[in-house]
Amino acid sequence: MGDEIVITLSENSVNSAMSRCEQPVSTPTFFMFIKQRIEQLRQSGNKRTQETYQAAFNKFARFRNGIDLQLSALTPEVIDKYQCYLRANNLSMNTVSFYMRILRAIYNRAIDEGLITDCHPFRHAYTGQPKTLKRALSVETMHQICQLPLHDPQLAFARDMFLFSFYTRGMAFVDMAYLRRSDIHDSVLTYKRRKTGQLLTIKWERQMQDIADRYPNPSTGYLLPFITKENGKERNQYRRFQTHINKQLKVIAQQIGLSTNLTMYCARHTWATIARELEVPMGVISRAMGHENERTTEIYVRSIDINTVDKANARIISFIEA
Repeated sequence: MGDEIVITLSENSVNSAMSRCEQPVSTPTFFMFIKQRIEQLRQSGNKRTQETYQAAFNKFARFRNGIDLQLSALTPEVIDKYQCYLRANNLSMNTVSFYMRILRAIYNRAIDEGLITDCHPFRHAYTGQPKTLKRALSVETMHQICQLPLHDPQLAFARDMFLFSFYTRGMAFVDMAYLRRSDIHDSVLTYKRRKTGQLLTIKWERQMQDIADRYPNPSTGYLLPFITKENGKERNQYRRFQTHINKQLKVIAQQIGLSTNLTMYCARHTWATIARELEVPMGVISRAMGHENERTTEIYVRSIDINTVDKANARIISFIEA
């Protein structure tokens, strides 16, 4: 990426905006309001969203050369110039949409709180979500990954963690990191998704135990060796592992001639795709992956017995190892 291009806003555009959408003098400025929202997220422990809001604020503040503006001064003209600025700095439309959607969410919150009337500043902005690149791997590719001779311990570790995610129905990396040995009872793993708070149970299969046995973590109560010190910096510890593992997965992808990007997240897409190929009902897949936030799926999956989900998972695991 080249040097960032800064677009300077004229005072006329700001003054014009103020005349169209007045707000009380006592209300916070746009920068102040964003910072308040970031602080609220920090206090609530929503670290991930806090970081995305902070990134969006930093980018917009850079565009503004650090010059704050009133909430009422956020007009379509300002947003249009900001979008041009982002594109001029070689950001993809997906990234542009990311920044725009966060600013729009903050602006809408100010409207909800009665701080400003809606002047629809984002009506010309791109806030779509481009089609996600295919992340699911074929059965043949999964066979290759399983059978690939790996003499480098780091590569072997990355593969094992990728497979562990797959074996546990595409478990998210953050959930893997916070698994505890005490979460396993009577051959059943029970954990709460950190993203949604949903409680999930998985039959503890031999393949999962084999991986856990290869990487003991005696220094803490965590099952896998991502967090070795319970010192308040657990998140930093597992994120370093996540970055390292994804780098090693790229090497594995190169070794098997895989042209698409291989990351931990591929395990989740792959599990669901192979399940569909094996004609596992969509409701079972949704239940297995914790998609209870989808209303239509929620109604359907409530009647599905957890044993059905476990049988489906065991079938999928054995299928890729055949």
